[in-house]
Amino acid sequence: MISREVKNSYSVTIGIECHVQLKTKTKLFAAVGNDARSAEPNSLISHICLGMPGALPVLNEAAVKLASVAAYALGTAPQPFSKFDRKHYFYPDLPKGYQITQFDEPVILGGYIDIIVDDKPKRINLTRAHLEEDAGKSTHPSGKDYSLVDFNRAGTPLLEIVSEPEMHSAVEARAYAHELWLLMRYAQVSEANLYYGNMRFDINVSVSQTDEMGTRTETKNLNSFKSIEKAVEYEVNRQIEVLETGSQIVQETRGWDDAKQKTFSQRTKEDAHDYRYFPDPDIPPVVINEDMMATAQSALPVMPNELRAKFSALELGTAQIETLLDNRDLAMILNEVGDTAGAKVARYVANWLTGELLRLIADGEYDFNSQYKLDVADWIALANLTSGGSVSSTGAKKLLSILLTEAPLNQLAVDKKDSALLELAKSSGVLQNSDNTEIEKIVAEVLAANPKAADDVRAGEMKAIGFLTGQVMKFSQGKANPGMAQAIIKRQLGT
Repeated sequence: MISREVKNSYSVTIGIECHVQLKTKTKLFAAVGNDARSAEPNSLISHICLGMPGALPVLNEAAVKLASVAAYALGTAPQPFSKFDRKHYFYPDLPKGYQITQFDEPVILGGYIDIIVDDKPKRINLTRAHLEEDAGKSTHPSGKDYSLVDFNRAGTPLLEIVSEPEMHSAVEARAYAHELWLLMRYAQVSEANLYYGNMRFDINVSVSQTDEMGTRTETKNLNSFKSIEKAVEYEVNRQIEVLETGSQIVQETRGWDDAKQKTFSQRTKEDAHDYRYFPDPDIPPVVINEDMMATAQSALPVMPNELRAKFSALELGTAQIETLLDNRDLAMILNEVGDTAGAKVARYVANWLTGELLRLIADGEYDFNSQYKLDVADWIALANLTSGGSVSSTGAKKLLSILLTEAPLNQLAVDKKDSALLELAKSSGVLQNSDNTEIEKIVAEVLAANPKAADDVRAGEMKAIGFLTGQVMKFSQGKANPGMAQAIIKRQLGT
């Protein structure tokens, strides 16, 4: 029997279905734009989207290619043969009265996602993933007695990824969703923007006091990791309370009210036979040959677990690594810096990426999407200047802000950047003084002005050396090289 989280002797079982919007230029079966984020309602539609009489769908080859890449990201391979079917149901946002999807022969079978919960690894197996078209979107204006339907989304290509029911806690469900989000982003098959609904999660939850799974409910269209965790927690508690009162769980579709932090009933859940599936007569089967598979596999870029291993080898902490992975652009910068300049330089850059850069973005001082992005040579030049002792960590942060907002290194050749950055450090007043003679004089003055601290260092109380070094930095207005200052203090005190 699978080990499960047990609450009040109830075992919890969770499966997740995720709809991933593929980033094709056009829809799955129509030559209509696929980006409806800023489009007027019903402006991106055609006779095919609306299922007009005589309309013939034509499969978007790019969607099949992206699904094939996704298969390798999910630890499996695309199926050589798959086909499309019609799934029948009636809803205002489904103009044809059926959805074109894949039923018994999907494009992907199997696969897995590895997660870590409480520092323990766990593998969640996948049942399948299939291509299908999205429906439209119904809206319900507040205070009105009617609903509106926008068909812009109708026909958008989706890859529905279905997990095995192998999660047994809200924390596991959240970890699974987060890792799946990372995989789809890094595979570059989807924009994976949760705010715009590029990935939507449906969670199936059941509780039971036996080895058999209980009656499940499905909570649909969750688009944040927090809402997934909270919805699972709420639904587990709700189902247990229902059973404790002697009532039965109803198999149903539920929604999530984020404001109230609770699920609510929407409709009775259908079974597969209710949809009257049959093969779509207008769309030929999909055949993916070995050459196409090889092309898809070679298109898979560096993935999260590979980067985790590389960043761990740099001696970065787990929290810092996960922060980098959540920001793919930053992770790819660090990956290239490490490959180009080695671990020491990469550690400097990692600290700036997860520290000062994110602070500047959060404070609104820098826009990563619209302002100048430092290239790898810029980051390496700054790290070399800092590691060589020419600027302090504080000075490096000031330089980084200037580099990002004023772009002084933009358009410079790589072999010119080190010298240009050195000149910038001088003109910005952050270049550290490494003149031995001058620092010797400052140290002598500091020791004379602080005899007790000097005596403490001579007596072996090395904490006092930090105070003395600070005084040297103060007298030099922060320009003395602290490592050199500390070495001179020790030498002058004979320690």
